Amino acid sequence: MNNASSAMTRLMSALGDGKARGLPPVERWNPPFCGDIDMRIAADGTWFYLGTPIGRPALVKLFSSVLRRDGDDYFLVTPVEKVGIVVEDAPFQAVEMEVAGEGDARSIAFRTQVDDLVSVGADNPIRFERAAKDGLKPYIHVRRGLWARVTRALTYDLLALGEVREVEGIAMFGIAVAGGFHPAVPASEIGDGEFA
Repeated sequence: MNNASSAMTRLMSALGDGKARGLPPVERWNPPFCGDIDMRIAADGTWFYLGTPIGRPALVKLFSSVLRRDGDDYFLVTPVEKVGIVVEDAPFQAVEMEVAGEGDARSIAFRTQVDDLVSVGADNPIRFERAAKDGLKPYIHVRRGLWARVTRALTYDLLALGEVREVEGIAMFGIAVAGGFHPAVPASEIGDGEFA
């Protein structure tokens, strides 16, 4: 086992038991659309049904396993039906982060609120968005077009790993991980307190 593989194994073990749970193949199902239901995922990752938070984590995990995104719309999909739901920001929250190594050799893994374990890499990049009152918001791709917003506490930890590199002739502040660089903002904007 090479060093990168053993580091990732340690990261995944630190975040959970490392067992991959099978997800339903929702991308292969094409049931009829049955309308929208009164289900909403709030910006903080809380799932609501009929205006009430869903208090059973196992039920939220079950719903998250059949979540699918088609374009800008979100659906819960089974082999026999497809229903629309509302997602205010991202369907998941990255609530735990483990880091190993430095620079291009750094590995970063996240755990979501529904226990998805995600390692940053080509299939699971980090992206950043600017928001007027929320500053800089990092997201990690979880699966099939579904993203997790990194919590504010983890955002500070993530940005502490940042560095400045030239990207297409522009000095950019970003995060080096898994042999790639994920630019966040132009380096000229660092220090104005706008995105911290």
